[in-house]
Amino acid sequence: MPAIVGAVKVVSVSGSGVFNIGDVYQINPISTTKTFSGAGSFNTGTHIHTSTHLNQTQVMDPGAFEQNQILNI
Repeated sequence: MPAIVGAVKVVSVSGSGVFNIGDVYQINPISTTKTFSGAGSFNTGTHIHTSTHLNQTQVMDPGAFEQNQILNI
């Protein structure tokens, strides 16, 4: 479905990042990573208010494989 896009400002795109405007059939990541962070860590904006009080981030992960990239070329 075509879209009309206004002004776009791209500050940076990392080495394995993808930036797309417009129609796309498929975008495949070529790498994966796992990040552990607490509640409300990745909030962005001008007026953010979080009330997380007591929280805990569980970093023990017994899974050996989660997002395999075997056939993703």
